[in-house]
Amino acid sequence: MARRAEQVSPWPGIAATGILVAAIFAAFVAIGLRVETGTGLRLAEWQAVRFTIWQAFLSALFSVALAVPVARGLARRRFPAHALLVTLLGAPFILPVIVAVLGILAIFGRNGWVNLALGALGLPDVSIYGAHGVILAHVFFNMPLATRLILQGWQTIPGEQFRLAGQLGLTPGAVFRTLEWPVLRQVVPGAFALIFVICLTSFAVALTLGGGPRATTIELAIYQAFRFDFDLGRAAVLSLLQLAVAGCAAVMALWILPPIVLQTGRDRVQQRWDRRTWGPRVLDGFWIVAAAAFLLMPLLAVVLAGVPGLLQLPASIWPATGTSIWVALVSTVLLVALALPIAAWLAQTKRGGAETLTLLGLIASPLMIGTGWFLLIFPWASPVAFALPVTALVNAMMALPFAVRILLPAMRQVFRDYGRLGQSLGLRDVAFWRIVLLPRLRPQIGFAAGLTAALSLGDLGVIALFADPDVATLPLQMYRLMGSYRTEAAAGAAVLLLMLAFGMFWICDMWGRRHAEG
Repeated sequence: MARRAEQVSPWPGIAATGILVAAIFAAFVAIGLRVETGTGLRLAEWQAVRFTIWQAFLSALFSVALAVPVARGLARRRFPAHALLVTLLGAPFILPVIVAVLGILAIFGRNGWVNLALGALGLPDVSIYGAHGVILAHVFFNMPLATRLILQGWQTIPGEQFRLAGQLGLTPGAVFRTLEWPVLRQVVPGAFALIFVICLTSFAVALTLGGGPRATTIELAIYQAFRFDFDLGRAAVLSLLQLAVAGCAAVMALWILPPIVLQTGRDRVQQRWDRRTWGPRVLDGFWIVAAAAFLLMPLLAVVLAGVPGLLQLPASIWPATGTSIWVALVSTVLLVALALPIAAWLAQTKRGGAETLTLLGLIASPLMIGTGWFLLIFPWASPVAFALPVTALVNAMMALPFAVRILLPAMRQVFRDYGRLGQSLGLRDVAFWRIVLLPRLRPQIGFAAGLTAALSLGDLGVIALFADPDVATLPLQMYRLMGSYRTEAAAGAAVLLLMLAFGMFWICDMWGRRHAEG
């Protein structure tokens, strides 16, 4: 049987994947060549390894454990702001890390709302710095992600099953055991594994809330060896160690994940008869209100403190703002140029292993790639001159796994619906892209581009290695203001960064959705 001709050539996608692999492999080789014989890890660095794994495990555990009752409450309840709250659950994912940290400090810091309340009651203060602060910040970012994943899983349960449960008079506990628990067993391992890997490579949270011998991650140890000691050999050893830890975690995650079994029904609207008693109603209300307060109070604190601080922004903020916008735009263009051909290649191939190559962006941390490229550039030129291009490239690579997963389902659907028609009309490659693919993928392209722009705008990773006083992005300049105890100006910079991140996401997303709605 003759193999069906492909509507779009796979070679651009293979080439884009090759660029991704080559960029990471080059950084890996540069780091490996820099490792000196006999260079071992000191006691403090082994402590960093243990703390990295321990905090990632606890962060993932608390994020998933708290997400279960919140997702169950959202699945069982309907209220006027339900859709808005579910939408807001995605906000921490695109929220600049440094802005969220400032909001957490405004709530739990030395002069935060919690300590002011404790002081009024005559109780001792609490400190946000250290391991518990790092874990709290990671839960803030990742609990909404786990909630969305669990909620989406429970929403796939056919409405007929809840109807039958209501006819049988099953209690809320029985409904949980028979209907919700089987889905939970499929979704929770994946959510835990994803959050665990994300927390392994977290840098900005550890930089601002961690530190010290007992709360230093591998990423932070790389930064300290690089910026404070300029010990490139030790930074190389730590980078390889970080890659090994994250890579092993990703392999184990793929190994333990159970297969997801989709359920079928007649697309009836879910009606929950297990939500009508007072006990579940009060419990669901408590978890929904608590989750909303936990997510929205830091943002509210940033806005309240930052609006007056806009008038105290130093002149250095504005060049940094322009630099951040430039880096975000370049990252977005690179992301689209890489993600579209890769998604088209994967949509037409049956090789499942090819899709795992895009996960390299999650396994290889930005600091590891930045360290490798610094070592490549350093013998030939000043790395500072390449700070912004390398930052833009690394940001695009970090967003690539998410973008491919946004594009791939829609891409496969377009090939399934219009592939034969395009083939009969003689549409191939550029013509098929222009007439068929791009118009129908515009909503997904807009969402992926907006996500990349927001993540790049708020990134505080690679630029921290390459930066000098004359080259800074807005997050780095904001971190410097926090370090110099100019809290009012830092809060104003946080509001500016928050508006830019959500503004760029909204512009890109609306560009895509306007076409779909029109």
